[in-house]
Amino acid sequence: QVQLVESGGGLVQAGGSLRLSCAASGRTFSTYAMAWFRQAPGKERDFVAAISWSGARSYYADSVKGRFTISRDNAKNTVYLQMNSLKPEDTAVYYCAAEYGLVLAEGVREADFGSWGQGTQVTVSS
Repeated sequence: QVQLVESGGGLVQAGGSLRLSCAASGRTFSTYAMAWFRQAPGKERDFVAAISWSGARSYYADSVKGRFTISRDNAKNTVYLQMNSLKPEDTAVYYCAAEYGLVLAEGVREADFGSWGQGTQVTVSS
């Protein structure tokens, strides 16, 4: 399994931006599908965005389409989540996830991923 470490969370005002990073260990990062999920207090963990091995395909939850962008740099073993126009309802712990050889399709699920980071807190104030 790959080891994942998230960073970049923090406190931001509504309308602001943050960029999350997820650094992965190992030499086969380019063969892992990557994703971001989030969990708000008292709620289940929800899908946010996912990206294919090469970065050619990406998928987003309806709630973040047009505001968030997932990207990856395979040379740096890092996946990013650029979050713009943040809203208070985006407040959550954001988790990075990875799965070796996963072929992404619509309907990305938490159960599709076997490796998880510890999470980074994002708080959006109104």
